[in-house]
Amino acid sequence: MDPSVEIGPYSIIGEGVEIGADTVIGAHVVINGPTRIGAKNHIYQFSSIGDDPQDKKYAGEPTTLVIGDGNTIREYCTISRGTVQDRGETTLGSDNWIMAYVHIAHDCVVGDHCILANNATLAGHVRLGDWVILGGFAGIHQFCKIGAHAFLGMYSGVTRDVPAYTMVSGHPAEPKGINSEGLKRRGFTSDEQRNIKNAYRIVYRQGRKLADAIEEIAGLAESRPELLPLLDSLRSSERGIAR
Repeated sequence: MDPSVEIGPYSIIGEGVEIGADTVIGAHVVINGPTRIGAKNHIYQFSSIGDDPQDKKYAGEPTTLVIGDGNTIREYCTISRGTVQDRGETTLGSDNWIMAYVHIAHDCVVGDHCILANNATLAGHVRLGDWVILGGFAGIHQFCKIGAHAFLGMYSGVTRDVPAYTMVSGHPAEPKGINSEGLKRRGFTSDEQRNIKNAYRIVYRQGRKLADAIEEIAGLAESRPELLPLLDSLRSSERGIAR
């Protein structure tokens, strides 16, 4: 453990835990291992990090949790280690903002710069791309994939994959358009936003089969690289996309 790490009163750091420089651990936090935590993270009080996965098949295997740099993890969050039935590792990237009472289950992969609002819940094996935003109480079914820059409204219930750039809400969640405000904040040009919106229409507004929409977007992406995250999320979908 780096000597610059701060650990609050009554916190418990178990065996096999590595914590990087300038990380702050609040009071009453429990961190079990094997867990690797990077630099400049702030984990607030009463969180449970790196404990056994909530999976009845788990039999004590030495699976891991890996957390990157610069994350904020607020009160009462739970992040479990992986399982040998999947990748054996739960991964949280860097510069994420994880609000109170969030649950990130075993074998999840969360990218960078994501925001998970209060009580958002990721079931096992969920994948979040970079810059994803989950509204409060949003819930994601196991094995679902959420593409980069997607936005889930509060109380959304996601049972299918959400393509990159797409806004969904409802229970079950349905597409409502592209995350225009998020794209503006992240410096996408007006032309790039227009191209993404047109690609969204190809998928959702023209009554096409998904395979045909993917083929057309693939052609457009050759000269419009901003469409590549959308194309990748469509191609990699295994549960079908939210429609």
